[in-house]
Amino acid sequence: MRSSISLERITVRFDTTTAVSDVSETVAPGEWVGLIGPNGAGKTTLLRSIARLVKHEGRVTIADEDSTHLSRRHLARLVAYVPQRPTFPPDMTVSDYVLIGRTSHIGYFSFETKGDRTVCSGLLDRLDLARLAERQLATLSGGELQRIVLARALAQEAPVLLLDEPTSELDLGRRVDALELVDGLRAEWGLTVVSALHDLTLAGQFADRLLLLAEGRIAAAGPPGDVLEEESLGHHFGTNVKVLRTGDGELVVVPQRRR
Repeated sequence: MRSSISLERITVRFDTTTAVSDVSETVAPGEWVGLIGPNGAGKTTLLRSIARLVKHEGRVTIADEDSTHLSRRHLARLVAYVPQRPTFPPDMTVSDYVLIGRTSHIGYFSFETKGDRTVCSGLLDRLDLARLAERQLATLSGGELQRIVLARALAQEAPVLLLDEPTSELDLGRRVDALELVDGLRAEWGLTVVSALHDLTLAGQFADRLLLLAEGRIAAAGPPGDVLEEESLGHHFGTNVKVLRTGDGELVVVPQRRR
């Protein structure tokens, strides 16, 4: 099932601080929208608003349903969220951790089925994690843990996937591999993806559209070629950048030293 996301005048306040201000946007079914912007721009808060993890003003609609009217169980079947700083029970095994992603598919007072375990083992294979299935989380590297969080989210089989810096702990090769996997599953499963990424080059290469956030507002929106513009990026990130195109037409954002 492909699902759209509609944001209508989303505003989030923490005491006297406004983290997100009057954001309205629509994400089409099957689209990948990337959130970029400097630290504190509101990227994480906006993602958490969609996942209904923070109180917000305005309306979030997912698959034509107002998210405030959905039970947590129903919402988990529609939206999978990969946080920037997940928690890891140290003694839990990888396979059991990923199986948590099936919770919304398991009936009350019921247990996981063979089908649930098949979904999880298949994802561990696809993320090259099968060899770690019986390892405890405390024994894993940061990069391994980050891929396991992604596997748990994908195990929900939700049509909307929210990613908050999903590659921050991965080396360069693993970053591309993880995003290629998400993009492949997006095509295969019809996922709608919203991701926050610090790496502007990867954001431009994988997202269909980018939203540049600044001080909680949308400063620019559109295809990567329109949003990744040198003067605008320099202004909002506070540094000089060059935006280059490779021979294949891909965008590369290069920060420049101050000399």
